[in-house]
Formats: sequence, structure tokens, C-alpha cells
Amino acid sequence: MSHSSHLAQRIQALQPSAIRELLKHSKMPGVISLAGGIPSSELFDREGLSIATQKVVAENFNDAFQYGLTEGTVELRQQLVGVCQERGITTSPEQLLITSGSQQALDLLMRALVNPGDVFVVERPTYLAALQILSLNEADVKSVGSDEHGMIVDELEALLKTTRIKGVYLVPTFGNPSGTTLSASRREQLVKLAEQYHFVIVEDDPYGAISFTETREKTLLQVATERGSQENVVYTSTFSKILAPGLRVGWIVLPEWMKQKVAIIKQATDLHANSFTQSLVSAYLTLDRLNPQIELIREVYKKKCLSLSTFLHQELDEHITFNQPQGGMFLWASFRYEFDATRWLQQTLEKGVVYVPGEFFFSDHADKKTLRFSYATATEEQLYEAVQRLKSAL
Repeated sequence: MSHSSHLAQRIQALQPSAIRELLKHSKMPGVISLAGGIPSSELFDREGLSIATQKVVAENFNDAFQYGLTEGTVELRQQLVGVCQERGITTSPEQLLITSGSQQALDLLMRALVNPGDVFVVERPTYLAALQILSLNEADVKSVGSDEHGMIVDELEALLKTTRIKGVYLVPTFGNPSGTTLSASRREQLVKLAEQYHFVIVEDDPYGAISFTETREKTLLQVATERGSQENVVYTSTFSKILAPGLRVGWIVLPEWMKQKVAIIKQATDLHANSFTQSLVSAYLTLDRLNPQIELIREVYKKKCLSLSTFLHQELDEHITFNQPQGGMFLWASFRYEFDATRWLQQTLEKGVVYVPGEFFFSDHADKKTLRFSYATATEEQLYEAVQRLKSAL
């Protein structure tokens, strides 16, 4: 009898993340990676983070290196009330829980919500690691389609007529991997359905601040609050894409009925988020550098996104089609004909370029002719060269 039979059943079927495996290749010399959704480290605010670090060591040494509250430091939660306010979300420090990135937020939330067999709905395509967490918690994952305006909420409505669902998970703004944004009317419709059918919406918002235009859709939480029903929406976000992912600082805005239970799960998981990086983010927020930092990221990513789009149109227009991203870090493309993008990766790797095949972002009905490009890390020259290499791999 092999020892692996000792593993819990829900663990035995776990597959390694396709993206993590791909990232191994992207580290190879000479390979241009359009694969991982990795922020450009050149844009990290080295000066601001250095000042903040010195400030922490000088002024807040004991707290930064000591155990802290499970919910997160009081100071950071107070500051986050302001960050949320700028996003149209009214909250209080008591409603906030600081997590180790929004990845941990999703883990805690799904553990709090999902019984084995509970139906959770995602969009096709959706964030890969959310699918992993849902399968770990033995959810019955159902999917509905999406188009250039985000999740097709009419399909969800049809599903609700026959199926009892526990929740809906989505990245409504500049989604990963699709890059699309849920339209205002669909946001309204989704929130209404949650009230009517009593399900929970998990709104994952890592990219909302990285808009390439001045247009801003209201968060689902804001839409719900304006309707007087914020009990159905759980909002989560992170500093990973707007400050630095290595800090592992994210947060959740929790409705009253979930607050205590999620905090208890957090406590059992890791006691509390990293004290030092919480203090560091707190100190950073007092410097008034976050908004200029976000402006810089918006500007640079917008330029890179336009470059990649232009090169793709020029060189590969007869082969692939895509929606123009209005923000975020991803461009989602599809071949115009039947094509296996996963198998093609072998050829492109030989030419020195990697992307993420789209099929991994589907819980079912995988579309093999899709692929995700990230323009965040590569330079302008590399983006041009990458498209040339993709072309020669065809």
C-alpha cells in the first residue's frame, strides 16, 4: 500500500498550477515571458518603500516585530477605510480583515462558505487559483459564459431557475484572465439576483485601480450598498498589483454575519498577517505616495498594452482576435480557427516566448484556442520581439 493513500481524498486529485509550471520555463535565459501576471518590479516605489522601512524601524519597531491582532493592525485597517472610500466603498475598521494577499482572502472565504457539494458559479474563463480553492473545498463548480461586457448574467439567471447556488465568484473589473469589465447594467442585475436568490457574491478586485481610462464602474459592493443590501457581497482586494506583491498584504470587507467566523479561520491558519509588512504598508500610506504610484503604473501598463495590441494587429491579425483591455494586466486572445494553444507552447518555447494557454482557466467546456498574454513585465522591445517569435512559431 503506497503512502500517498494516506493523503486526504480531496488532496489526492490536486494538480499543480499550470502557470507555476510554466513560470519555470520563463526563467530560462533568452525566454521572453508573456505568461505570469507579474507586476513590473522596475515600477516598485523603491524610494518610498525604503523611507517607509526606515520609518517602521525607527518609530514602530516593537509592533512590527511582535505578534499582532488576527484582524490586522488597527492603524492599517483605519487607513484602509480611506482607501476603500476612494473606491466608493463605505466601511469601518471592524468590517475589515487583513490577509496574506487576496489569495488568502479567497481561501478563507471559500472555507467559510462551502460545504462539499455546494454549487459555486464562476465565469468562463475565470481565475485559475480560485478554481483550485473551490476544488479543494469540494464545491460543485458551475460556469456561465462571458463576453466583452463580462459575465453573461442572463445565463446565471437561467441557471438560478433550476439550481440552488451558494455563491458566485468573479473578478468584475479588468478580469484575470479575460481583461474584461462587467457592465453597469449587469452589475445591477447580478446584485439584484443575489438579493432575490440569497447567494453570496465574492468580488475579487486586484486590478480595479489600474484603469487606462477615466471611466470607473462602481464596485459590486457599492452597487449593493446603494440598494441597501450589502449583506450579500464580500469584497476583497490587495496591495500586490499597486504597491508590491512580495508584501503579501490584502484585505476583505466582510458583512456582519461572516466577520467573526472568518477571523477564527484566519487565526487557525496563521494567527495573523505579517506584522512587519502591515507596519510597512501603514507607514507607506502616511507618505501620500500611493496615488502617484498608481498613476505611474496605469500610465506604463497602458502604453505596454497598446504596444502589444498594435504588434498583434500588425503581425497576427489573420490568426488571432482579442478584446482591447481597458485596464489591468492581461490581454485575452483567441485563434480565429480551431487550434490547440496548449500544444503550441512547445513550439513557441523553442522560439523563446511563453504565454499561458487559455484552457486552464475553464472549469468546464475549455476553449483550447484561447491564450492569455500579460504585458506587465516585458519591455516595449521585448513585446515586439515576442510577437515576432510567436509569428515565426506559426
